[in-house]
Amino acid sequence: MAKGMFMTLVATECAAEYEAEFNKWYNEVHIPMLLKYQGLKNAGRYQLLGESEGQAKYLAVYIFESKEAMDGFNQSPELAAALKETEETWQDRMFELKWMSSYEPINWWGQ
Repeated sequence: MAKGMFMTLVATECAAEYEAEFNKWYNEVHIPMLLKYQGLKNAGRYQLLGESEGQAKYLAVYIFESKEAMDGFNQSPELAAALKETEETWQDRMFELKWMSSYEPINWWGQ
């Protein structure tokens, strides 16, 4: 197995009228809830630069310490709690999960 990071990428969209609330919630509630999972080492969010038809506006990157940690995340109580909270908070003003994918390293350069 190559050295590197195991990661999950999550692409989302939100209606314009909810963007400020969505970003505040994602940054201050959702990510901190997920970071309680011991195997999740880092998380970051990105916003699309410019306009690009068919591309999600927001991308979240979750970095795991190992494949086992990444695999275990899906059954973790931390994820279950975050998903429950997400459903309760956004049930009437849903944002759209465009896609989600997990990746393992092939090779890694640098430090």
